Amino acid sequence: MDLAYLRAHPAHLPTFLTHQRIRETPVSGGSICAASRLTLDDGHSIFAKSWPEGSGQPVPTGFFAAEAAGLRWLREADAVAVPEVLVALPELLALDWIEPGEPTPEAAERFGRELAALHRYGAPALGADWPGFIGALPQDNTPDPGPWSAWFARCRLLPYLRRSVDGGALTGTETALVERVIDTIGEYGGDEPPARIHGDLWPGNVIWGLDGRVWLVDPAAHGGHRETDLAQLALFGGAPHLDRILAAYREAWPLADGWRERVPLHQLHLLLVHAAMFGASWRDAVGRAARQVVEGASGRATVER
Repeated sequence: MDLAYLRAHPAHLPTFLTHQRIRETPVSGGSICAASRLTLDDGHSIFAKSWPEGSGQPVPTGFFAAEAAGLRWLREADAVAVPEVLVALPELLALDWIEPGEPTPEAAERFGRELAALHRYGAPALGADWPGFIGALPQDNTPDPGPWSAWFARCRLLPYLRRSVDGGALTGTETALVERVIDTIGEYGGDEPPARIHGDLWPGNVIWGLDGRVWLVDPAAHGGHRETDLAQLALFGGAPHLDRILAAYREAWPLADGWRERVPLHQLHLLLVHAAMFGASWRDAVGRAARQVVEGASGRATVER
């Protein structure tokens, strides 16, 4: 099997893998999927991911289709680097391989400009035309005209707050703080028309390529707020050269006043997702972010008075 054959017959890939007709090297696929590097007969490498055997759970319906749709939708903007989807089957996804390199200031600045171009390409509505996932959890992508703040509270915060509470991840203290954020979200400002965003842009979903570009993988892509992507880049230690990324981004497309104060608001979505998936170990992070949102709003109100 070479690349041309794979493009013409993507459904044949599982058969070739079952009969060990392709050289397969396991690689890291994150916390959800099994992943491998496949070397085709023409020497071309591809990245394949599948639902892990022995997980005890079937692959969620539409899981890989959502990722493939998101990658294609981001790639359509022809702005930031996104790998080509070669195979999208219910049980498997295969992408063009990205040879990893080292983070550099130059790549960071280019990425900042390209990310601004991706966001500026826009989206017809909040949400997307396909059912969404964030990690292994379903995510409501029902297209919505906005405003963004009400949609974000209803579709990106409340569902994962409920899951976190039902799973015992949060106490009444954190729950009350997040509920206050939801109830007052219209006070934080920053509403904008929908941007075309990655939607799960923590640093682990950014690959610094050997080609000097930054590549986006594992999206939860949808029409959303551009500040969400930027805020997520600062999570979990932050992306390398984050200051260069943000400076180049803001030079290409300045951000609205108050964007720094809204960072924890945008991060709260992904932190609640982690609490819903992984439990009480994320309790403090959720409470800290929600408290920063609430206290930041209180501080602004005091200054205004």
